[in-house]
Amino acid sequence: MNAPAAARQRLRLLSCNILAGASVQRYHEYVTRSVQAVLPGRSKLDNLDRLAEVLPQFDVIGLQEADAGSLRSGFLNQTRYLAEAAGLPFWSHQPNRPMARLAHSANGLISRLPPHAVHDYPLPSRIPGRGALLVRYGADKTALAVMIAHLSLSAPARARQLQFIAEVLSDYPHAVLMGDLNTDPGSREMQILFRHSPLVPPAQPVPTFPSWKPRRALDHILVSPALEIERSWTLPQAFSDHLPLAAEISVPAGLLPAAPQASS
Repeated sequence: MNAPAAARQRLRLLSCNILAGASVQRYHEYVTRSVQAVLPGRSKLDNLDRLAEVLPQFDVIGLQEADAGSLRSGFLNQTRYLAEAAGLPFWSHQPNRPMARLAHSANGLISRLPPHAVHDYPLPSRIPGRGALLVRYGADKTALAVMIAHLSLSAPARARQLQFIAEVLSDYPHAVLMGDLNTDPGSREMQILFRHSPLVPPAQPVPTFPSWKPRRALDHILVSPALEIERSWTLPQAFSDHLPLAAEISVPAGLLPAAPQASS
């Protein structure tokens, strides 16, 4: 049984696949705007600036498909750019799958709260290049553990990746998994996650893909029973082909570190 509301704290989370800053609003634009996949442009920066305007509403932001600094982003580390543009003090990233100097995808963390530790995990896959970023708020196993992940398109690869994630998170009673998992919560591979980790299925899946007419719940914010999702929703702005997924969760009082005070 969770602690009374007065003994709990609230935390606002956001998970966002940003497609390296590209804006896709229809299926045909994957073809007609394919040049965006390999070349930088003002539209990408404008899109990132629009996203940065909403980030200060949240305490912990997980990014997928952020560019780590390659040709397609104008050699801009997009996670760092968003953190600085939003005025949020902590950021980290996990570069994955470099493609020469053309593209370099990354998982990203932006946080108002100071993390105690950040760990990079490569995820198992026949084709390497997927990873998960584990952020720990606290020094021991009772810490709040937030994992940010972007899983494979292949169901067998996702099954192996979710088994791996389950094993890592099984050590933490206060666990969150957020990211583009590329599958619905009722899939066979997601059942592996729920059987072998402390995470529980969402009470009401929220469709996030495609952003222009969401039909599938591919993006997730999942928590362990010691935490509680009070509400979850998508942002109305479409910054990529996925809608950003937001959640407000409650955690036991004293679990979170204090946010740094702004200097006067």
